[in-house]
Amino acid sequence: MSKSRNPPVGRLARLGRVAALSARGSAGLAMRALRKVAGADATETERSTLGHVVQALGEMKGAAMKLGQALSMDVDALPPELRNIAARLQSSAPPLDSEEIVAIIEDELGAPPERLFAEFDPAPLAAASLGQVHAARLHDGREVVLKVQYPGIAEAVDADFANIALMVRAAGLTSKLLDGSAYVEELRREIRLETDYVLEAQRARGFRELFASEPDLLVPEPIPERSSSRVLCLTRVRGQTLQQFLESNPDADARWRVSEQLIRAVHGPFYSAARIHADPNPGNFLVTGDGRLALLDFGCVKSFREDFVGIIQGFLATELRGEPYDVLAGVRAAGFVVDTDEATARSLLADLMEIAARPLRAETYDYARDTTVPDMRALGLRRAGDFLRLRPPADAVMLGRAVSGCAQNLRALGARGEVRAVYLKLLQRRRSGATPGSQG
Repeated sequence: MSKSRNPPVGRLARLGRVAALSARGSAGLAMRALRKVAGADATETERSTLGHVVQALGEMKGAAMKLGQALSMDVDALPPELRNIAARLQSSAPPLDSEEIVAIIEDELGAPPERLFAEFDPAPLAAASLGQVHAARLHDGREVVLKVQYPGIAEAVDADFANIALMVRAAGLTSKLLDGSAYVEELRREIRLETDYVLEAQRARGFRELFASEPDLLVPEPIPERSSSRVLCLTRVRGQTLQQFLESNPDADARWRVSEQLIRAVHGPFYSAARIHADPNPGNFLVTGDGRLALLDFGCVKSFREDFVGIIQGFLATELRGEPYDVLAGVRAAGFVVDTDEATARSLLADLMEIAARPLRAETYDYARDTTVPDMRALGLRRAGDFLRLRPPADAVMLGRAVSGCAQNLRALGARGEVRAVYLKLLQRRRSGATPGSQG
C-alpha cells in the first residue's frame, strides 16, 4: 500500500513548501545556467535537485504542479535529460493511498468500486495536478477510466492563487503597468472550474459533437451513471502520449500526421464553435494504434465572444491571403488596452506578427527548425516596457495558453508539412451554431 499523498491545502502551508523549494531549486538552476553556457551535460547534483523539485511539486498538486508541467513543455528551459525528469509531472505525480481513493468513490457514487464495476484497478494509470485516473471495466464489458479528484484540491488551488495574487498586487502598487490582477483572477477562475467534473463531462460531450465529422479525432464518452462532481467515468482510450510517441522514433510522415491532427484538435473548435481546449499538457493527447489522435481532459475549456473570434478569424484570413491588415485596429477591437503612442504600438505589433505568423507565410513549414517560442521570449525581454503598454483582455489569457502550448507541442514533434493549408481549411468551416458560453 502506498503512503497517502494528500496535498497541503492552507495558504501558509503551500507558501512554505514553495519557499523551501526556492533555496534548493535556485542553486540548482543557477548551476544549470552556467553549465548550459559552457555546453556541459547535466551533473548528478542537478538531476537530483530537479528530481526533488518535481517530487515536491507533484505532492503539492494544484496550480503549483501545473506550473511545473509548463516548465517541462519548454524545449529551451532545460536540456533534454532534465526535461525528461520534469516530464514526470505531466501524468505521474505521487498518488493517493488506494484505500482513500476507494473511500472517495464510495462516498461519491454510493457503493464501493467492486460493486460498481466488473473490474477496478486500485493502482492509478496516471496521477495529475487535480486528480488521478484508474482503469475499470463496466458490467457490460466496456473499458473505462475513473478520474478521482484529490481531497481538498479546490481549496489548494484557491490557496495557490491567493499567494500569487498577493505578489501580483504588491507589484501593482509599484507601477500600474505591473498590475496583472485581472489575469491572475482569470486563471484562478478557469482552473477552479476544472474541479467541477459535472461541467467537464458536459464539455467532453460538446467536443464529441464537434469532432463527429472528423473520424481521426477522438474524444472519450462520459458515463453519467458512474460519475459525480468529484468522480468522472469515461470510456477508455488506449494509445501513446505525445512523449511516448516521440520516444518510439516515428518517421516524418507519422510526425506530420499527428501535428496536423493536433492543429485541428486545438485550433479547429475555436473557429467553428468559439471555444478552445486550453490545457496543452502533452499527456492530454494520445496517439492511438489506428492512427487517430485522442483529446483528453476537458476540465479547462474556454468559450469566447463571437465578435472576438471574428476579429481573429479576419486577421488570419487576410494573413493567409497575403492581404494588408490593420493589426492595431484589430487588437483594439478585440479589447486590448493600448497605452502608448501609435508608432510604438505598430512597431511592436509588426515585430510580434513577424514571429507569430511564420507558419502561415510558407507553403511548407519545418517545426524541427522552429524558433518561434525563443524568439517571442527574446522579443518580450527586449521590449518589455512596450509589452506592458499593450495589454490583452483577461479572457484572452486562456487562448494564449492554448496557442502557445500547441506551438510547444508542435516544436517537440518536429514535423514538416503544409501548415498554411491546414489553417486555410479551418477557415472554410461553417460555424457550428453552438452558443459560445454553452460549454462553460
